[in-house]
Amino acid sequence: MKRSREKAASELFAALYPRLAGWCRRLVDDDETAHEIASEAFTRLWARWTSVAEPRGFLYVTAANLVRDHWRKLERERRAVHRVTVEAAVQPQPEQADPSVRLLVQALPERLRVPILLHYYADMPIREVSALTGRKEGTVKADLHTARELLRAHLRRSLDHTL
Repeated sequence: MKRSREKAASELFAALYPRLAGWCRRLVDDDETAHEIASEAFTRLWARWTSVAEPRGFLYVTAANLVRDHWRKLERERRAVHRVTVEAAVQPQPEQADPSVRLLVQALPERLRVPILLHYYADMPIREVSALTGRKEGTVKADLHTARELLRAHLRRSLDHTL
């Protein structure tokens, strides 16, 4: 029993790790961090191996959460560096919106961000996103539409500021 469990986990790792790590790499722009996140997702899957019905979905949702945590950490670090470097006498200028799509996706509410990450970054069909998030396909489609509209509006504003 234990041998077959280990064999199944090993086969799953071989089949999914490269794509999961590549997906994480596109989200975090760093090979080492991407591999750490993908490895951590597999570690968490292994800890719950017998209770996870859909391992691939579990891995991607876990990795998406770890990516979000990474983004939050980077934002906290960026703000701390900004505070340290700005002199007290100088009023900080309001930051212009960064047109980076990754940062805009990061800023989306979770109910919109997770479907965007799973559908567009992990190439999952809407049916699978629906199953993983526990939402109806129509709701996932509506959330994707709303997220795209928000991203489009943010990008337009960002471009208007740079002109």
